[in-house]
Amino acid sequence: MGAQNGKDVLIKVDLSGDGQFVTLAGLRATRISFNAEAVDVTSLDSAGGWRELLSGAGVKAANIAGSGVFKDDTTGERARQIFFDGEMPDFQVILPGFGTVQGPFQIGSLEYGGSVNGEATYELSLASAGQLVFTALPVA
Repeated sequence: MGAQNGKDVLIKVDLSGDGQFVTLAGLRATRISFNAEAVDVTSLDSAGGWRELLSGAGVKAANIAGSGVFKDDTTGERARQIFFDGEMPDFQVILPGFGTVQGPFQIGSLEYGGSVNGEATYELSLASAGQLVFTALPVA
């Protein structure tokens, strides 16, 4: 993946469960991380005393963080509703030059802030809440 424009990393949410995704609330910065727990199966018989890991085992997780400003009432209200109702709707993360990650996420934190001479801002974090599907961009 070559250099890409950061503004093209998008977090989208399915507002109504109908598969139509809308960019979430005026994001200015986004980050996604993928993690996998290792299952250690090292024993006294492990070659040279090196750690051995069990292939295909462990828990996979994805975490998303974003911050920005509210651009409209609809997506800001939806983010609040998702958090307070404990919903886990489908989200899409568009990674330019790489692909799309889609699946259910839970809003783990939702923070609001602002300064006397600036705009109101928010920060949120999402944790994967089920199986995610990665769709790679076609190779040109």
